[in-house]
Amino acid sequence: MPTPLDPIVSEFATVEEAEAYDQWFREKVRRSMADTRPRVPHDQVMAEVEKVITEAEKRHKSRAA
Repeated sequence: MPTPLDPIVSEFATVEEAEAYDQWFREKVRRSMADTRPRVPHDQVMAEVEKVITEAEKRHKSRAA
């Protein structure tokens, strides 16, 4: 039977769910750290995201008009 967790203390309903998430997260971090692709500078990523947001806002405004 799953061991319940207090919702005030944990976002997971059971210890098993928390452990499964922890295992998944650690594997994701391990893979990321082992990735040999070139790093993308933070400023470049932020500029690209800002461009996407600006274009989406323009599309939204043109539909609303």
